[in-house]
Amino acid sequence: MKKVYIVSHSHWDREWYLPFEQHRMRLVQLIDDLLELFETDPDFDSFHLDGQTIILDDYLEVKPQNEWKLKKYIQEGKLKIGPFYILQDDFLISSEANVRNLLIGLEECKKWGSPVKLGYFPDTFGNMGQAPQILKQSGMEVAAFGRGVKPTGFNNIVIKDDHYSSPFSEMWWEGPDQSSVLGILFANWYSNGNEIPVDKAGARLFWDQKINDALQYASTDHLLFMNGCDHQPLQKDITKAIEVANELYPDITFIHSNFDEYMKALKQDIPDNLHTVKGELTSQETDGWYTLANTASSRVYLKQRNTDVSRLLENIAEPLATMAYNDKGEYPHEMFQFAWKQLMQNHPHDSICGCSVDAVHREMMTRFAKAEEVGKFIQSEALNKLAEQIDTTHFPDESHPFIVFNTAGSAKTGTVEIEVEWKRLPFSNGRPDELYRELKEEKLPAMKVIDEQGVEIPARMIHTDIRFDYDLPKDRFRQPFIGAYVLVELELDQMSPLSWKTYALIEGVPQQNKYVSIVQNNGRILENEYVKVQIESNGTLTILDKSTNSSYTNFLVFENTGDIGNEYIYKMPKGDEAILSSAGNAKVEIVSDVVSYGEVLIIQQMVIPESADESLLEEQKGLIEFRERNAGRSKKLKTLELKTKIRLERNSNQLLFETSFDNQMKDHRLRVLFPTGIHVAEHEADSIFEVVKRPNQVNTSWENPTNPQHQHAFVNLNDELRGVTVANYGLNEYEIIDDVIAVTLMRAVGELGDWGYFPTPEAQCLGEQIVKFAVGFHGSMDKLESYHAAINFQIPLSSVQTDIHQGDYPAEYEFIQLEGNAFRLTAFKQKENSNEIVLRGYNLTAEKQPLSVLYKGKCPKRGNLLEEIEKEVFDSKQITEEEICTFIWE
Repeated sequence: MKKVYIVSHSHWDREWYLPFEQHRMRLVQLIDDLLELFETDPDFDSFHLDGQTIILDDYLEVKPQNEWKLKKYIQEGKLKIGPFYILQDDFLISSEANVRNLLIGLEECKKWGSPVKLGYFPDTFGNMGQAPQILKQSGMEVAAFGRGVKPTGFNNIVIKDDHYSSPFSEMWWEGPDQSSVLGILFANWYSNGNEIPVDKAGARLFWDQKINDALQYASTDHLLFMNGCDHQPLQKDITKAIEVANELYPDITFIHSNFDEYMKALKQDIPDNLHTVKGELTSQETDGWYTLANTASSRVYLKQRNTDVSRLLENIAEPLATMAYNDKGEYPHEMFQFAWKQLMQNHPHDSICGCSVDAVHREMMTRFAKAEEVGKFIQSEALNKLAEQIDTTHFPDESHPFIVFNTAGSAKTGTVEIEVEWKRLPFSNGRPDELYRELKEEKLPAMKVIDEQGVEIPARMIHTDIRFDYDLPKDRFRQPFIGAYVLVELELDQMSPLSWKTYALIEGVPQQNKYVSIVQNNGRILENEYVKVQIESNGTLTILDKSTNSSYTNFLVFENTGDIGNEYIYKMPKGDEAILSSAGNAKVEIVSDVVSYGEVLIIQQMVIPESADESLLEEQKGLIEFRERNAGRSKKLKTLELKTKIRLERNSNQLLFETSFDNQMKDHRLRVLFPTGIHVAEHEADSIFEVVKRPNQVNTSWENPTNPQHQHAFVNLNDELRGVTVANYGLNEYEIIDDVIAVTLMRAVGELGDWGYFPTPEAQCLGEQIVKFAVGFHGSMDKLESYHAAINFQIPLSSVQTDIHQGDYPAEYEFIQLEGNAFRLTAFKQKENSNEIVLRGYNLTAEKQPLSVLYKGKCPKRGNLLEEIEKEVFDSKQITEEEICTFIWE
C-alpha cells in the first residue's frame, strides 16, 4: 500500500530578494503561528526547521521570552532542527567552513535537543563531491537535495555509465573515496506538497496530479511531499487537508510526518536496482543554463572578502592560538565561535553567491569586518603569547628580535615584510609634538638582520616612519608613545609548515651582496633560474619554463564581453565579439629590481562599451527571460585602463600578478586568459576536500555556449610532461576552453534575476578594483609542489616583534613535524571546548600516499569530522585515496 509522508517546512533564505530584517520579521510571524498550532492541533506531527539552527537565534533576538516554548517543542519532537548552523553554498565556502557549519550546528542542537540526522541541501547551487564522506564521518547515512541530478523517470532509458542522472528520486550517492550515502532528490522540488487544498474538488485535482508526478520517480511505495516553499507561511489546516485526502484515496495512506519517520521506512524498502551517482552533482546532464555556476563571479568583492576572513581564521589565527595555548587552557573557544558565526552568516547560498538585493550584500560587508576584527585580535594576542615562550637570549642586548611564522600546512617560499619598532619615546617623557620632532630629527643608523647564531641574513630596509602608537597593557592604563619604525623585507626559502624562525634587527652596515638582476631589457624581461618571462609589445607574455624546456605564448590576455544576464547566469549578447587587450600596445615600467625579486608594471588600455544598450532595461522590466533577450552593447565607448604588477621572486617558478582598474562600465565581464598549449580531456581544480578532475568537454545535452566552473585556490592543466597551475585570491570562477584557462576577474550586472525584476545597481561593481592571481609551472614529478604553492598564495606569513627573554621554545622550531607532499592541511586548532589539538586535512590525490605527522614526537589518534576519537593511534604512515583525515592529540 502506498504511503504519503507530508513534511511541513518553510525553506528559509535568511536574506534574498528582501533584506535580512524584512525576512526575519516574517520568520517571527511564522514561528509564532507554529507555537500556536502546536498548542491547538494535536494531530500536527512536526515542522522541519529547514536544517539550520540559526533560525532559532534569529527568532529569539526578537522574542527571547519564548525560548522555553521552543525548547519544549524541540524536545517533544514537534520542531525538527539541525544538523547545520546555516544552509550554505557548498562550493563558494572553504572545506573547513563546510565542516564548521556542521560542528557549530550540532553544538547548537545539543542546547535544544536532538538534530535531524540528514544531510539537508535543498537548494545549494550544486553539491560537493565529498558530501558523502563528510556525512559518513559525521554519523549520517542520508542526504536530501534539490539540484545537481537529472531525474529521468524509471520508464526512461538511462545512459550507460552516466553518473549524473537517475531514473528514481532515490539513489546511492558515492564520493571520490567510495563513501556512499542514500540520496533523496526532490525531483518535483521541495514544494511538491505546498498549499494542499482542503475542499474535496480541489484536493482531488491536486492529488491526482501530484501523486502521478511522484510516481514517475519513486523507487518505493513511500512518497515524500514537502508542504512548504521559500518563506512559505504555515499551512494551518494541513491536518484537515490530510483527513480529506485519506477520505478521497482509501488505497493510499496519508500522514503528517517528518524526515526521521520517512527515512526509517524508506531504508527498509530500498530496491536493489537503485542508480548510483558519483562525485560532484552540478547538473552535468542538463542544457547548462541553470547550473547557477556564474554566481561564483557575481560580486567578486564578496568572494575576496570571504577569502580574507577565511584564511585569517583557518590558516593564521587558529594555528597561532593552538601553538600559543597548546597546554595552557586559555584557547579562545568562544571568540572563535563568535567569529565563525559572523562569517558563516554570510555563507547561505543567496548571500555568498552574490545573488540578492544590494542591501543584503552591504550588510554582509559589515559581518566580514566584524569577523575579521575578532580574528585580528586573536592573532595579535596569540602572537604575543607565543613570543613570550620563545627563547631570544642568544641575541645581543641592543638588538630588536622579531619572529616569523609559517602557519600554512606546507613549506613556504617568498618575501615577508616586518615592521620593527626601533625606538619609542613615551608621552611621560614630554609633549607629544616635541617627542615627534625629536625622533624626526634623529638620524637612524645603518641596520642589518641576523639570526640566533649571529649570522647576517640578506634583508632590505624599505623605509622608516615616525608616528604615534600605543600599548594596551592588561594590568594598567593605556600607554601612548611616539615611535620610530623600520620596515624590513626578508626572503625566506622553503620555511617548514607550522614553524617559526627568530631574527633580530641590529645596528651595523649590511653586506653588499652582488646579484644577477631579475629585471632586464628595461623591464621587458623577468628571469631567474626557473623561468624566463618576456613581455611583448601588446602586453602578452612569452614564458620559458626551464625545468621542462616548455614555452608558453600569449599568456595574460584580458578579455572583455557584454553580459545581459543576471547575478545567477552570464549571458553574452547575440553577435557580441570579445574585445582583447592584446589588440593594443602596452607600456612597461620597472617597479622593483632587488636581490629577492623583480617587479614590473604593465599598463594597458581597452576601449569597451559603457554598458548594454537601452533595450536591456526594458527587457529586464518586462521580465524577458535572459535567453530571449535581444539587447546588445552600447555604441558609446569608454577606456578601461588595466595596471598589472608582475613579480618574479628569485627562488620561485611562480609568477605573481596584481591587476587594478577603475570600473566605470556596466553589463560586462572581464577575464584573464592563459593559453597553455596543453590539449587533454580533463583538468584539475581545487574544490571541497578534493582536487577534483573535471572533463573539458560538456555533455551532448549542453546548450549554454559557456561552461563555468568553481575553484578555490587553483585550476590546473597538465599532460604527461608538463603542467600550468593558475592560482587565485577570491576569484572563484574559471572556464577551460580547449587549452585555455580563463579566470573571471569581474562580472558586472544590473539585476538579481530568478522569479521577478529586482534591480541591483551595486552588482555592477563600479569603482576601483584590485584582483590577484598567480601562475606556476611544473613537470611530470612536481605537480603537487605546484598545488601547494598555489594554496600558499592565499596564506601570508605572520610576524611579531619581541624582546630579549628566556623561553621554553627554541628560536627556530617546527611545532608539528608534517611529512607528506600529498597531504593538504585545512585545520590546526583545538577541539571545541577542549585542550585537545586537532589537525585536519585530506589527500590531494586518488592514490594511497605516505604521511607522517608528529607533535612532540608523538603520533596522533585518528578521529572523525566530529573530532571524536575512532582509533587510538595513527601509525600506518599512509592515507588512502581522497581521504579526509582528522588527527587528535589528547
